[in-house]
Amino acid sequence: MKNSPYLVALYLAIVVAGLLFALPNVLPASVLERWPSVLPDKPVSLGLDLRGGSHLVLEVDGTELQRERVRTLGEEARRTLREADVPWRSVQAGERGVSIALRDAGQQARAIDVLSALATPVGAARADLDVAGRQIDGSDGVELTLTAEGQRQSITRAVEQSLEVIRKRVDQVGVADPTIQRIGADRILVQLPGLQDPSQVRALLGSTAKMSFHLLGNTSSPDGIRTLQDSQGNSYPVRNSVVLSGDRLSDASAGFDPQTREPVVNFRFDRTGAREFGAITQANVGRPFAIVLDGKVLSAPVIREPITGGSGQISGSFTVQEAGTLSALLRAGALPAKLTVIEERSVGADLGSDVIQKGVYAGIGAFVLVFLFMFVLYGGWGLLANIALALNVVLTVAGMSLLGATLTLPGIAGIVLGIGLSVDANVLINERIREEALKGKPAMTAIDAGFQRAYATIMDSNVTALIATLLLFMFGSGPVRGFAITMALGIVISMFTAVSVVKVIMLSIARRRRLKTMQIRPLFGFRPVPDGTQFNFMKARFASLGLSALMVVGCVLLMFKPGLNFGIDFRGGIQMEVAATAPADLAPYRAQLAGLGLGEVSLQAIGGEDRLLVRVELQPGGEAQQTAAVERLKSAVLAIDPQATFDRTEVVGPKVSGELAAAGVLAVILASIAMLIYIWVRFEWPFAVGAILTLVLDVILTLGVFALTGLDFSLTAIAALLTLVGYSVNDKVVVYDRMRENLRSHRKRSLREVIDLSINQTLTRSLYTSVTAFLAVLPLAIWGGSAVASFAVPMAFGIVIAACTSIFIAAPILLFLGDWRARRGVVMFAAVAPDPSGQTSTRTGPADAA
Repeated sequence: MKNSPYLVALYLAIVVAGLLFALPNVLPASVLERWPSVLPDKPVSLGLDLRGGSHLVLEVDGTELQRERVRTLGEEARRTLREADVPWRSVQAGERGVSIALRDAGQQARAIDVLSALATPVGAARADLDVAGRQIDGSDGVELTLTAEGQRQSITRAVEQSLEVIRKRVDQVGVADPTIQRIGADRILVQLPGLQDPSQVRALLGSTAKMSFHLLGNTSSPDGIRTLQDSQGNSYPVRNSVVLSGDRLSDASAGFDPQTREPVVNFRFDRTGAREFGAITQANVGRPFAIVLDGKVLSAPVIREPITGGSGQISGSFTVQEAGTLSALLRAGALPAKLTVIEERSVGADLGSDVIQKGVYAGIGAFVLVFLFMFVLYGGWGLLANIALALNVVLTVAGMSLLGATLTLPGIAGIVLGIGLSVDANVLINERIREEALKGKPAMTAIDAGFQRAYATIMDSNVTALIATLLLFMFGSGPVRGFAITMALGIVISMFTAVSVVKVIMLSIARRRRLKTMQIRPLFGFRPVPDGTQFNFMKARFASLGLSALMVVGCVLLMFKPGLNFGIDFRGGIQMEVAATAPADLAPYRAQLAGLGLGEVSLQAIGGEDRLLVRVELQPGGEAQQTAAVERLKSAVLAIDPQATFDRTEVVGPKVSGELAAAGVLAVILASIAMLIYIWVRFEWPFAVGAILTLVLDVILTLGVFALTGLDFSLTAIAALLTLVGYSVNDKVVVYDRMRENLRSHRKRSLREVIDLSINQTLTRSLYTSVTAFLAVLPLAIWGGSAVASFAVPMAFGIVIAACTSIFIAAPILLFLGDWRARRGVVMFAAVAPDPSGQTSTRTGPADAA
């Protein structure tokens, strides 16, 4: 068999392109500045958990938006009826609309006609308002009701407008490379690298910044007046009618009052606004007026003289930072609706660099361990597998650069784990080639047959892993999606490096050296599983099933007590990592924080005596209360140690935590169902049942590890479970493929004998791939730090469990179900006609090549 020169050229082009796209990630910035423009020059972007910054998820307040729309609708209805000369008795605002009682019943049809003009089309046959005649307070009237379509359009429009306003506000503070994008129907994701002060971010993004000018009224006649307060708690009777809107502002800047030297905000109107403001001040000399921002009075000066220059000044006991933030808000314009911060995470730059260092150590450690293991197992041919492994890492980085993906800490974990899993294909291929060579086949024939027989198994195992990865991307968020992307890239690229590139190189070596036979031997001549092993695994089936049942019962009890240690991703609340300036005594911190009235507060030392992890339970009252509690916590910590810094802050509101919990559970369930369907289609239903029951066992035992160790059960834990689901089925598919092959070629043997034979034949592969995956995860558990501990530790345990259950649980279940079917006259994988050589033939195609 010869290598096609066109195919070799294509592979070489892909490898060279991958090297070029990956190269900018290792070159210094000074070199990239002189880099030719025709070559790729963009390194992979680092996530906020690696370079520091703030991450917020903002949600448009649909209720507030609807309330504002109803209020505006009432004013528009009054104006429209007044202009049409239709008298009304009352206009009442409800939750979803306005009810208008008319004075003259004969005017109902006309009122419906003129008020219908207020409706706006939102589709081919729908409008944002339903206008209909109703009996209101015992008389004829008209009811205006907001439609669901109109509300959805209103939210969509508000989100789109908010995106533009947020971009302008972020530009005002000069954040480099911000990420501002819509997620879902009513949410906006904002990531600001380098900006680690969440309070400044909330002030910048959470304020609607709707400024308006109002005249003050008389409290003796409260009609059309509402009472508002300023920052000092002083109350003002403000008229509801807006005499001038803040939309007319053309500029705003922070400054200082020349007399008092206090920070102020200077503003200027556009031409129309200046003319209107001049007319208002001229007509109301001697009267007080209020400057209102988001329902709070900024200042309420008395108009001493007409202001015709089109400019003014706002003073209100501001700090320098508050004056700067307010001027930035006014320059960027008002948001169309209130935005609520429902999720907030910030990471300090120092912590990010520390995380990168740990990730690099873990990656190097994993590569070295796997490299040495493969070299010891297969000698020179193991080096070929290691070349493919190195190429897999390079092409994964290149793929991320090409896609513009962001590298996160879980993403590094995905690359590290991919190092172990990508070797799986090489192990399968080497073992298959070795088997063919032992049958006496020539070198070239053994290589070709080994790759063909391993292809279907590699495909099946990688597809199951990709299913779990896809669901992780769909239901995960933030950094966890980074893990899914790197895992998916690693799996797909390993198909290319292990199957295509290795085959080309292997055939070239065999042809150049004119090898007669293939000799794939361990470096020191020792194989952990000798050839021709005949362990009677099914003899221990009852003992293994009984032991598994006891372990399941124990893990279920552990999940009740002490239970899973749910992280804030799932239960909501606040979590802070505090870096103290000296070894921290927990007693004063505990006393200080317990007196804040924030409910349960837990403290623990992490990563050294000067680092603390502070956790506070979910605060009652919604998302706003969570963010308010953050400032109280920080103030309490700084009261003890004024020089303390906050390396990481996470705030998750009740809405987000509930959604994340539901999404995590749903992802695991859907992954299991997808595996069931895939195995059912590729094999037969007893195989699928055995795989799923074993998969459930693996998940329960892993949950028991979480309960026993007290590790955080968070989004990272869900990533571990989904990865384990894919790996577990991957491991079982290899055994299943060999069972299917043997069931067709050994029709005279009993099912029990075929199962034992298949397990013995694949035992070497199962052991080797489990060890390589374990060696890849081990450095993560040692050097990855607390951020990936809830991933690495359960994965290391799960790899061992999955290897054991594939042999001692999945196989016995298949035996029981096969015997049950045999008693009913059904034989799995019915025999096919023998070929002319006298050997049992198998159906051709990837589905049957194992």
